[in-house]
Formats: sequence, structure tokens, C-alpha cells
Amino acid sequence: MRKILLGILLTIAVLYIFKNCEAKKDDKIVLQENSALIQKQINNVGKLIVTEGHFSQVFNYKNSKEILSTFLSFDKKALVVVNADVTVAYDLSKIEFEIDEASKTLTILSIPKEEITINPDFEYYDVQADFLNPFEAKDYNAIKNTVNAALKKKIDKSELKTNAKNRLISELSKFYILTNSLGWTLQYNGEPINQTDDFQGLKL
Repeated sequence: MRKILLGILLTIAVLYIFKNCEAKKDDKIVLQENSALIQKQINNVGKLIVTEGHFSQVFNYKNSKEILSTFLSFDKKALVVVNADVTVAYDLSKIEFEIDEASKTLTILSIPKEEITINPDFEYYDVQADFLNPFEAKDYNAIKNTVNAALKKKIDKSELKTNAKNRLISELSKFYILTNSLGWTLQYNGEPINQTDDFQGLKL
């Protein structure tokens, strides 16, 4: 009788150990599946976000060349009309991240800065120059540099960068939705992301 009882207890113990090992194996498989799913989502989001805008501006260019001190002055001037197509882009394939399976944490290490591209089209009107002060390549370069600097200021004051950032946050929110649905934690810059609105207050 004691042998039978001992056999039953031994069988129960073996079954318990086997079941416990299987459960741990299942947990590991689920964990690995979740990691793969998160990795796949990051790859899917890792695309180029582009926000486009158009700007128009008119510039008056003038340059004076004085000869014999201030007695003689030779002027050149032009009316410059600029139409520029502008794009603000985020290349999300450059996102750096870290997946920690043990703590079920996805940490976003860095987010790429926006890339601003300006494609201006120049039209010159009422170009006037003197023989002793002609239009040269350096004048056109000066005009282009001045225009680009002015357009950058205009872009900073416009809603173009804000709209681009909002689109970026919309894409980043997908990480939170996924990790939250899997019971994982999302972090950025050492700060936990507890809701999608948390991205709004972060320095991106």
C-alpha cells in the first residue's frame, strides 16, 4: 500500500514539474512572439513622413558701388519673385530603440530631427545694372542666400513644422497602442509613456 501511495505521489510530482516547465516554455514563446510583433511594428512605422508647403515672397535687391569716395555711385538692382516648395520630413527608419524582454519594456532611445528641404524658383524683373557695376554670379548667390534665410524664418513661424510634428506624434502613438495592448511598457528619454498624449509634452 505504501508503495502504491509513494508511486502516486511521485507521478503527481513529475506531472507538476512537467506542467510547470511547459508553462514557462509557453511564456517564453509568447514573450518572443511579442518581441517579434513589436519589431515588425517598428519596421512598419519606419517610413518617411513628409509634410509639404508652398511659400511666395517678393524681394528688392540693391547693390551700390562707390567710386572716388562718395562722388560717384553705380547702382544695380532687381525685383526678385520667389516661389518655393518646402518639405518637412522625418525619416523614422532612423529611430533607435531597445527591446527588453525580461522587463517587457520598449525604450525609444532617439528620434531623428526633422529634415527641411527648400526648392525655390527665382524670377527676376526690372534688372538694372551699370557697366562699372554689372550683375555677377556673386550677386545671384547673395540673393539665394538671403532668400533661403528669409524662408527658413517664415517656415519657423508657419504651421508647417507643427503639422509635421503632429504627424510624427501620430506615428509614435502606434508604439504605445501596441505595447499597451501586449502588457508592455513604453519609455522615451527615461520617461514612461502612459498615454498617447504624453508625447505632446516631450521634447522631440
